[in-house]
Amino acid sequence: MSKRKKKRLAVVLGATVIVVVIVLSIALMGREKSNKAKIGFIMSGASTETGWNGMHYNGVKEACETLGTELLVKENVKEFNGECSLAIEELVEEGAGMIILSSYNYSSEVKDLVKKYPEIVFYGNSSEHHDTNLTSYFVRMYQARYLAGIVAGQKTKSDVIGYVAAMSNNEVNRGISAFTLGVRSVNPEAEVVVAWTGDWDNEAEEREAAKRLVENAGADVLTYHQNQTNVIHMAEELGVYSIGYHEALENQSERYLMSVVCDWDMVYKELIKSFLNRKANEKENYWIGLEVEAVGLSDYSEEVTDEIRQDVEAAKKKIMQGSDVFSGVIYDTEGNLRCGEKEMIADEVLLEQFDWFVEGVKFYEE
Repeated sequence: MSKRKKKRLAVVLGATVIVVVIVLSIALMGREKSNKAKIGFIMSGASTETGWNGMHYNGVKEACETLGTELLVKENVKEFNGECSLAIEELVEEGAGMIILSSYNYSSEVKDLVKKYPEIVFYGNSSEHHDTNLTSYFVRMYQARYLAGIVAGQKTKSDVIGYVAAMSNNEVNRGISAFTLGVRSVNPEAEVVVAWTGDWDNEAEEREAAKRLVENAGADVLTYHQNQTNVIHMAEELGVYSIGYHEALENQSERYLMSVVCDWDMVYKELIKSFLNRKANEKENYWIGLEVEAVGLSDYSEEVTDEIRQDVEAAKKKIMQGSDVFSGVIYDTEGNLRCGEKEMIADEVLLEQFDWFVEGVKFYEE
């Protein structure tokens, strides 16, 4: 073979080796990427929002980054219109091994679709629906609501506290009732007046409900169960006290007392760890609270006195020692005894059968 041919062959072989190396590198990179666990996350709003959606997104994002998993997000997936089912199908196609349904009503919409994918781990933010591959997850937010009620009960002068809420379901009813128990533990004469908006996100309705509760019902403290912080801003305009939900707000007056908050980072880390360790869906409900500091209150404003803070700490300590919010004598709005002196309402009832409200809850009527 001539020197020229040998040289040409060497060039060709060299080029071939380079190509093979590049192809193998790409293949290996692709394999590494495909082997990375993928977590699907479906949310009713945008990842850039404040409030419910923003706090959940930031929590799951931090958890995925810490645990080295890939996050696949479906944003602005509205309830009750089939969008959640479509989002699940897309996430399955994209390779998600675990799918988190972060809005309350998703589980009821897709309970049948979940059965179609027994190999996929599902976690739903709702207590009514379970399956072999669907676990309900939430935090004992009601414990922090109770603590917030202690603050509200001591700050009100009119003995009327307004509560703007989206809709009646187990979680919302439980939160309203726990808050009211907290209020009446320090102020037995106070009432919590609830105004429904019918939607998780409706700024106009939330602001109008807050206004009616103050101007017509006489509330001088406002709180809410909504996705956004509209009630806080309306309370500021009306010059009344407010208690937030989801996150601590900045640049508010001292009338904003504090917020009921949750460490969603902790929650999602635990859920994803269970998936990675192949221990997901081992129980129907994943429910944690004050015992691991998953819920609590944000920093107080100066309007919350040392005496009130001490009362909150005493109540918190009592809960953490085993005396839950829903224990002891509890009557509902119809006068029925729901819990006896030495009794405690079972988790199953709190999660799945809370279709009632405690004594002291009223409903706003025009």
